[in-house]
Amino acid sequence: MPRLLTDEAVLPGVLFALRFDGEGRAVPIASAADLPAPDAAGAGFVWLHVDLIDARVAGLIEAGRFGPPRLSAATFGRDEHQRVVVEGACLGVVIADRERAFDGAIGEEPTGRLHCVLGPNVLVSGRRHATAGAEAARDAVLAGARVTSPARLLERLVEGVVASLDACAKRFSDELDIIEDRVLDETRAADPKPLAPIRRQAVRQHRQLSGLAAVFHRLEAETDEDDDALPEAVVTMAARVVQRLDSLHRDMHVLSERTRLLQDEIAGRTAAETNRQLFTLSVLTALFLPPTLVTGVFGMNTKGLFLGEFENGSFLALGICGLAALAVYGVIRRLGLVKRRARS
Repeated sequence: MPRLLTDEAVLPGVLFALRFDGEGRAVPIASAADLPAPDAAGAGFVWLHVDLIDARVAGLIEAGRFGPPRLSAATFGRDEHQRVVVEGACLGVVIADRERAFDGAIGEEPTGRLHCVLGPNVLVSGRRHATAGAEAARDAVLAGARVTSPARLLERLVEGVVASLDACAKRFSDELDIIEDRVLDETRAADPKPLAPIRRQAVRQHRQLSGLAAVFHRLEAETDEDDDALPEAVVTMAARVVQRLDSLHRDMHVLSERTRLLQDEIAGRTAAETNRQLFTLSVLTALFLPPTLVTGVFGMNTKGLFLGEFENGSFLALGICGLAALAVYGVIRRLGLVKRRARS
């Protein structure tokens, strides 16, 4: 069984290390002694993936083994906010990524964080909880995918998150299409329950996407400054990622608007149905009020009650109740309430 670099005292905390040649082919680094210095020149570059939970990593950060100490400390800190830090030709970013459980299950929402320091010839990524992006990129490059620069590798890491969000957006769109067809079908009752989880997940993913887009918008702004020392590959990578994120951001915004409009439509239909039921109840109440008054009068146990000595008084009282109800109905029709409601 091959040794883990984590077990070596020379460079503890490294989960895996890959060396890329000038053509972008990756090979695993078997020993920490083969790791070049972060500022070493030469063709290709090195990718280190670090477990930030390891307490020994702090010493390596202070020693500058992962890039400029101040930049590395700011990037690998415990602050989980998505951000970008630039120092000379080096770049540090904290981006959203999907978390991976112990059983290998990968979450849909990018609630994890991937910390990356990018230099001219090195990319150091780190995480405190298992994430899917680094492992997926490692498997892809070991399977033959070529990556020619650290900027392209960072772009591949971001593309994994964007592809996941894009797949979720398409799934949400398909589910909204089904719900929209049901809402527009007047013969079926509009149920707002299926909308709630879709809107909740869309809002949460849109929040993570907004933070990710803000990082690369700021990076793009940094590359436009006159004193910018970042490599040209980082500049072009930032432009491509921003374009992809902006497109996905618009799609997510459209989904949020669709869910809101559908909720408004369902709420409107529910309110209209409630109003119809209340109107029917109000008409029935109005029709039964006069008979209730008549029966209440004849129910009084007092002397001299009307029709008290009349043999068919009960039938006459029922007739009065019916006439009173008909009179109220005639008043309602006279006022046009029934016709107006039927037209609405």
